[in-house]
Amino acid sequence: LWRFGYSARLLKTNHFRTAASNTSFPVVWRPLARYSGRIPGLFVVVKKNSFFTMPENVEDKVNLELYSPHPEVRGMTVLNREAFKRTVVVPALKVKKEIVNTLLKSLKPIVLQRPGLKRVVEDPEDEDSKLVILDPHKIPDFSLGESEQEVLKQLSVSCEVSRYNLELTYENFKMGEILRAVLPEGQEVASGFSCIGHIAHVNLQDHQLPYGHLIGQVIIDKNPAITCVVNKTSIIDSTYRNFEMEVLAGESNLVTKVKENNIAYELDFSKVYWNPRLSTEHERIVELLKPGDVLFDVFAGIGPFAIPAAKKKCRVFANDLNPESYSWLLHNCKLNKVDNRIKVFNMDGRDFVQGPVREELSKELPLLNKEQQTSFHFVMNLPASAIEFLDVFRHLLAGEPCGAAHLPTVHCYSFSKHDNPAKDIQERAETSLGTSLDGRCSTYLVRNVSPNKQMVCISFQVPADVLYKRPCP
Repeated sequence: LWRFGYSARLLKTNHFRTAASNTSFPVVWRPLARYSGRIPGLFVVVKKNSFFTMPENVEDKVNLELYSPHPEVRGMTVLNREAFKRTVVVPALKVKKEIVNTLLKSLKPIVLQRPGLKRVVEDPEDEDSKLVILDPHKIPDFSLGESEQEVLKQLSVSCEVSRYNLELTYENFKMGEILRAVLPEGQEVASGFSCIGHIAHVNLQDHQLPYGHLIGQVIIDKNPAITCVVNKTSIIDSTYRNFEMEVLAGESNLVTKVKENNIAYELDFSKVYWNPRLSTEHERIVELLKPGDVLFDVFAGIGPFAIPAAKKKCRVFANDLNPESYSWLLHNCKLNKVDNRIKVFNMDGRDFVQGPVREELSKELPLLNKEQQTSFHFVMNLPASAIEFLDVFRHLLAGEPCGAAHLPTVHCYSFSKHDNPAKDIQERAETSLGTSLDGRCSTYLVRNVSPNKQMVCISFQVPADVLYKRPCP
């Protein structure tokens, strides 16, 4: 404005009043940056064929989206909430106080909906009236459609749309809008995170790392249940399935409580593995079990398969190599009052199968008859390497094979980057088992880990010729 010699007073009075007087004529709003803080929040309404126009090159420089924070926040690494203040021009209807609620219900689709903003404000010119703020994206030319005008006529409300200067602050912008405004243009803005109780877990990309603390603080500000934000700084350790992490913002308390499928778990997120994205898969497997079945959970973690199975009155043998997971597994068994139905072990997965599992199967399988409906299931949820453990079933048992109906069923998880993940997982399982699974297995796509990496579950009954070692003739 100062560069082109226009007076802020002239714009606010003469031109603004002229544009406002003809609400049916299409207008274009152009927010102007707050140069040196001298004209905060001023908007210019540019009307085609009007006596006043801005040079095209200036319009290009100040053409901001209506609900974008001020451009000066771009590149900010230390959160300054005051810098997000802006004033925008929005449409408003003047309404008598006594019919405001009725009008809001009738015009709900076009009424402004923004975080922390009032939809109804005082009318500074009339104490008996209110101003109902409308969404400028729904009323782009400051004139109502025929259906809205009909509603107003029935309520004896004027169809004239006024212009209202609405101040937007940091509280009124959504998390994604803030992050898109701050991070460099053209770079991906990932605003998603995993929620583990009061902890938000993000996986920042390299270009986002300089903004890590700001991203963490914005997540806390916009999600009241979150009090701590962490970023993974290393890949998952394949032995104990945990990873190094950095606290980006908030408290450093990483002991948390989560609820999944109506079951509560407590854990130290910095020391054990927990993935809320597997909730549906935990539920799917447990639904396959019947009361009285036996579940061997080889890589049990803190119990998301084992504890729901025990709640279903299955007998459960749960194992994890990580001493921290073992400790929290014991804790969660007591927390959910199923410790009398779960036997917990802290062993290498292979030793677990060849020790307690072999002993239990050798004792139970010979006693089963055709009438008994007990099923035996193995869950092997260690996608990085579980499929390599399948050779542990080779000749695990000795003697005459049990009936085909009682052969244990294995649910084994693995990652695949293959174009045909199901075929890839089956071939790798067959290599470990030393036999074909054609027609004897099913595969289930659990989730996309990344654009070219899938997590897959393969389920099959262990073939008798693999599980049993026949005595020499």
